[in-house]
Amino acid sequence: MRVAIIGNGVTGVAAALSIRRLQPDWEIVMISGESSFHYSRPALMYIFMGHMSYKDTKPYEDSFWRKNRIDLVRGWVTEIDAAGKKLIMHEKDPVSFDKLLIATGSKSNKFGWPGQDLGGVQGLYSLMDLRLLYENVKGARSAVIVGGGLIGIELAEMLHSRNIHVTFLVREESYWTNVLPIEESRMINRVIVEQGIDLKLLTELKEIVGNDSGRVQGVVTNKEEFIECQIVGLTAGVSPNIALAKASGIKTGRGILVDWSFKTDTPDVFAAGDCAEIITEGEGRNLIQQVWYTGKNQGGAAGEAIAGRHSVYDPGIWYNSAKFFDLEYQTYGTVRNVPAQGEDNLYWEHPDHGRSIRIVTKDGIVCGINVMGLRYSHRVCESWVAEKRPLDYVLDHLGDANFDPEFYEKCEAEIIKEIRKQAA
Repeated sequence: MRVAIIGNGVTGVAAALSIRRLQPDWEIVMISGESSFHYSRPALMYIFMGHMSYKDTKPYEDSFWRKNRIDLVRGWVTEIDAAGKKLIMHEKDPVSFDKLLIATGSKSNKFGWPGQDLGGVQGLYSLMDLRLLYENVKGARSAVIVGGGLIGIELAEMLHSRNIHVTFLVREESYWTNVLPIEESRMINRVIVEQGIDLKLLTELKEIVGNDSGRVQGVVTNKEEFIECQIVGLTAGVSPNIALAKASGIKTGRGILVDWSFKTDTPDVFAAGDCAEIITEGEGRNLIQQVWYTGKNQGGAAGEAIAGRHSVYDPGIWYNSAKFFDLEYQTYGTVRNVPAQGEDNLYWEHPDHGRSIRIVTKDGIVCGINVMGLRYSHRVCESWVAEKRPLDYVLDHLGDANFDPEFYEKCEAEIIKEIRKQAA
């Protein structure tokens, strides 16, 4: 039995290791045109800023793949011949398979802006994007970043570290308010401005303007303002990378349509990770998850299904974390930007506006937690939500979660007092 995996990101790797564990005699081939070896994609910014080398971002020694008999192919798949059970490659021989996993990840969004293909305009998702950025920063004095998401703030910090002046265009009234409640969003606004970055809210990109050499020289906003720049970062989110699957006749929607075992409608073809859209029965919207840990979990579950084990994906408790310059953020469970009916949002913020906690309850049970600027234990916070602990229990044990260093100010007494007051 031969399994081919398109993509060597965390999803593809988790699947390969799962298959190898369950089927020690099967052939596994993993294909990527981006890199020869798996690396940690979230570490791109740390490579650029000099905190890590590319070698440091590889979780496994290069010899690991040979020892585990996982063949690596560096190349681009141009077509999936599902009926003929082979992958058509660019300038390489076809790769045959008995079972296939598509783990092609995400792609940076583009919305047809005039000038979006000019030199100096780019996203930040892949190693190719990172290499391009090294070229684009040469001689650059200023940059415009379009979109207020996590990739945008990373790119802002990267450029800021090179003394390139950054202007942020955010179409919402505050940073990332399509995800965050307004209080946490405003905290990030303050951090961005304090760094010396121009934050332009309720502002959208209208056009990217080029010079005679075909490179960007500025942008025009929806307010008809011209902003000079030599780099434009398009970071208005990502979307599932489905072009290959769609062109090959595999059923797609927003992503590649799969069931909860990551099977597509095409026999022996699976898809998982950022590119997958899990069909949800009933009135709920189909599930697309695009963070690192869900990609890993989906890959592991898909690998089990491919290997012949009964496997149904469990999304578990939602979790995410990020860093907005020096402001750390964690979220557990369900914390909406606008509370749903029946939810109580209990919020405390330190007078320095650099620390906060939000506890969301429904019928007295904690269903979501946001933490900003405090270091709280993932294991503890996740367990509160998973075990459906009541608010009183969480407040009584709040100190158990804090693992800030010894001499950091502890705020639990103030938090508990304020949250109990709001809950009364």
